[in-house]
Amino acid sequence: MIKKIIFLFCLISIVGLVVFFTKRSVVNCSTIKFASWGSESEVSILKPLIADFEKLHPDIKVEFMHIPQNYFQKIHLLFASNTEPDVLFLNNQYLPIYANAGRLEDLGKYCEKFECEKFYKNTLESMKYNNKLYAIPRDISNLVVFYNKNLFDKYKIPYPNDDWDIEKFLEISKKMTHLPEVFGVSFEESPLYVFPYLNYFGGWTLDDTQNYFKENVLDNTENKKGLEFYSGLRKKYHVAPYKYESASATMAQMFLQQKIAMHISGRWLVPKYRADAKFDWDCVKFPTKSNGTVLMDTSGWAISKNSKNKDIAIEFVKFISNLESSKQFAKSGLIMPARIDSANSEAFKDGKKPLNYNAFIESAKISRPTPVTKNYNEILDSVKIKTEKMFN
Repeated sequence: MIKKIIFLFCLISIVGLVVFFTKRSVVNCSTIKFASWGSESEVSILKPLIADFEKLHPDIKVEFMHIPQNYFQKIHLLFASNTEPDVLFLNNQYLPIYANAGRLEDLGKYCEKFECEKFYKNTLESMKYNNKLYAIPRDISNLVVFYNKNLFDKYKIPYPNDDWDIEKFLEISKKMTHLPEVFGVSFEESPLYVFPYLNYFGGWTLDDTQNYFKENVLDNTENKKGLEFYSGLRKKYHVAPYKYESASATMAQMFLQQKIAMHISGRWLVPKYRADAKFDWDCVKFPTKSNGTVLMDTSGWAISKNSKNKDIAIEFVKFISNLESSKQFAKSGLIMPARIDSANSEAFKDGKKPLNYNAFIESAKISRPTPVTKNYNEILDSVKIKTEKMFN
């Protein structure tokens, strides 16, 4: 009987200690909130990384806020109600809005922690506002030209290469157009796909962005040349489809259907093309002039200035932007890494399509950040309205 009492006493004591230390660990556990958009493939990379971070820091909990739709609308509301996440994924187009409002932490002070010297310099520039660094870049968004090698073989046209210019691009677009079956090249009306043509002819500079609502900068000589060339792909040469010719299909769908020989888009399409393309394909750089540049957009990790767990947020950004984390994103084919060491790793140069990974690396080297301002999204809406009639 006495043995039973002693056993029960010991058991109760052990349970009590477990409860005590569990409560203590919960009380001492710090939580940060982290927000990001992203497809299922991105989330499948993020969640294991978050779990790895929590294993390294058992006293830290990362609350992941996945916002797949209307991301920036919801982030606006969170900032307005002072309930914004500690760490948030931002792109260079929206970053100036929050930086200008004084809502982001200046990360330039922590560059040694984040190994800023390991990143392409222009990606860091893209994440700056008024010369202060407000996000650590994850990836680079350059437009490249995906092309269907089977169609080129069928029509006996040599493949394009990275040193082509806009005239060669037009020549190949004409040769690869065989209506009504195949168009030479894609056409999309979003300014994202318009500005590279303006940039080629020397347009869409920071002055253009800053003066957009003061004057009709689209009538500038350089911008006008770029717009006329791009519009001509449809209206003058008919090497690109009108809206009615693509019906409800996207340009990516038309490329997969082999109705377009060349598709101008970004690295984000690589996983889809790897999975769904029933033909051989590759990519080349967007045409450039001698010593020319291409425009670059960037996305990265920012920290709220009002974060109550700033030290933890810094540790999390340090972890999620390090080489090993960057490799995890690179392996998926989804991104062109902003880290030079990641871009030159086997994780990115994996021997899978597109085989010409140098198209992305060389584009990164000659890129200039897209010239954005705090009202940039308003400008994009205006540009789209102004160019719609011209393109149709």
